[in-house]
Amino acid sequence: MDHLHEKQLASELIYDGKILKLTRDTALLENGETAYREVVHHSGGVCVLPLDDEGNVLFVKQFRYPFASVLLEIPAGKREKGEDPLECGIRELSEEVGATAKEIIPLGKLYPTVAYDTEVIYMFLARGLSFGTQHLDDDEFVDVTKIPLKEAYDMVMRDEIPDSKTQIAILKAWAIVNETR
Repeated sequence: MDHLHEKQLASELIYDGKILKLTRDTALLENGETAYREVVHHSGGVCVLPLDDEGNVLFVKQFRYPFASVLLEIPAGKREKGEDPLECGIRELSEEVGATAKEIIPLGKLYPTVAYDTEVIYMFLARGLSFGTQHLDDDEFVDVTKIPLKEAYDMVMRDEIPDSKTQIAILKAWAIVNETR
């Protein structure tokens, strides 16, 4: 077995839900011992940082049940199994803020919780925005708010935006915008 690699010996399904499933795996370690690994399996998601022509980021405010708080985030959503990340991003941008973009720039991918979760979030920057109407899901309630990119960057640096995908997308967008100056 390769150094630092673990081999799955067994996997037991613990929970199979609408958004995720949970397994308890037995893994063979490089020293010959075994260990249990609980793994959350998730189809992944996307996030899109919409940047308007005035340099404002369009955020969504929504209640996040696990934290019992309204959080400020960029538009995001769960990918359907096998769904192209770009197509998912285009859909989420339209659904959550009612926007389409002339230009969508990939910002890379994010592994939000590497110790026990398979989720991968693909990040995009959207520019050249046109606006229509939101198409929210029946159980989705969000407010859209605009904040200048510089202020959003400052908010991240002051620890006022706790959401990881939003933080990273803002920092990457800030770097892109300031590289072109």
